[in-house]
Amino acid sequence: MTRTFLALDLSPELQKFLERAIARGTHLLPAARWVEPVSLHVTLAFLGELSDEQLAQAIEAGEAAARQVPPFSYRLTGLGTFGSARAPRVVWMGLEDASGRMQALQQVLMRELQARGFPPEERPFSPHLTLARLKRPLSREEQQALQRLLYEIRVPASLPEHTVETLDVMKSELSRAGARYSYLYRARLATPEE
Repeated sequence: MTRTFLALDLSPELQKFLERAIARGTHLLPAARWVEPVSLHVTLAFLGELSDEQLAQAIEAGEAAARQVPPFSYRLTGLGTFGSARAPRVVWMGLEDASGRMQALQQVLMRELQARGFPPEERPFSPHLTLARLKRPLSREEQQALQRLLYEIRVPASLPEHTVETLDVMKSELSRAGARYSYLYRARLATPEE
């Protein structure tokens, strides 16, 4: 069984910026579980534990979806949280894709996965990068530290957009040190000739 998800990658420039944001977050809010910057990705579909046959179907769905959407670019927008101010569950970096192709790719991917027997995703797609997870409500001091972080981390206008050219089928291996991700397959997005 292989713990599998389909995702989009990040450019080295975006990764470096996010690495600095995570370092600042680790300093201000050490109670949060901050992700390793090298493991950041935009998840389009999390499939869980798959048999070899299901994995082949997931790769096929990824290829089929990728052939239907041309490359596109996205940019980082700013930090936010999921959950209440006192008990946020996630600190995230928002993403913006002016072309709408990221959303289109996710929807096409969901259709292709469903056509191959995978269950539909219940939650609406919200393009973001998870930077940290929190397991308990924050103290007043931690709430203030989080608000400071949300105020301090600003995405500079000079930070370049990232052009997405592949849809990646990824493997997730859980360990005490956290999740480790590796590429299983990269499906190229559509080219104008296709």
